[in-house]
Amino acid sequence: MQMKHLKTFELIEAVARTSSMRKAAEDMNITASALNRRINSFEQEFGAEIFERLPGGVRLNPAGEILLQHFRATRSDLARVQGQVADLSGVRRGHVTIACSQALLPYFMPSQIARYRADHPGVTFGVAVRDRDQAEAELASYASDIALVFEPIHLVDFEIVHLEPQPVCAVMAHDHPLATKKELRLRDCLDVPHVAPSAKYGVRFLLDQATRRGTRRLNPIVETESFELIRHYVLHERAIGFQIPIGLQGPGDGAILFRPISERDLPPGNLILGQKRGRTLPVASARFSMQLAAALKDFRAGVDA
Repeated sequence: MQMKHLKTFELIEAVARTSSMRKAAEDMNITASALNRRINSFEQEFGAEIFERLPGGVRLNPAGEILLQHFRATRSDLARVQGQVADLSGVRRGHVTIACSQALLPYFMPSQIARYRADHPGVTFGVAVRDRDQAEAELASYASDIALVFEPIHLVDFEIVHLEPQPVCAVMAHDHPLATKKELRLRDCLDVPHVAPSAKYGVRFLLDQATRRGTRRLNPIVETESFELIRHYVLHERAIGFQIPIGLQGPGDGAILFRPISERDLPPGNLILGQKRGRTLPVASARFSMQLAAALKDFRAGVDA
């Protein structure tokens, strides 16, 4: 890809994202006629059309899909080179994009980003909240450099950097009757009102697997995509919620506590840090990935201590 086409590729990407020349032109602050001329000119030089013109808009054809994937890979390589050049001056710059599970947002990810930026204030971050399936798609399309997700689904193009076991914990008010049990069984949790994450999340996947093997069924009084709602709702109806421990660390007033559910009923899942298979990450993203892997190991050591 020649450097002179960088802006054109950004325009092509905008059209692919919006499926509309008009909308893409608005997003990119260019007239629709100018955008159309630029893409037509590129198609003539490229030697093939890259969009299908449809009654309701446009979409990439197979040639366009291949071209856009090439552009994203090349843009990633360019960012890596720019990071290496910036390192020569001793001032690291760059932009790190992360797709991560919702559970990482309250405590773990903010502390890690702040820690990295304390040493490298020239590096910026983009954090996308994604479920298991979406995170892998983000890596495949170069929309995110790294992903940190619980129980990914496919792992076809996913290169594992670090794998961290995480037990599913029951979240409850500090004075809940189950808080004093020596060993917390899954049936104990399912026999009282419980709040569960929706089906697209790894915690729910593990719960569904476990209940298929047992005699109790998951019958949540509230089902939600928000782990924040789960953490707060357990204070209102003396209910039990479900979460992984890395999403439960941090300062609090002692109103809630969490207990691991017996591994006899619910084996731990895996929190997986990864990147697109075969991709060489930009410098800042690669270094931040190494920091996350070390922090995950430290988290396990702190939990086990």
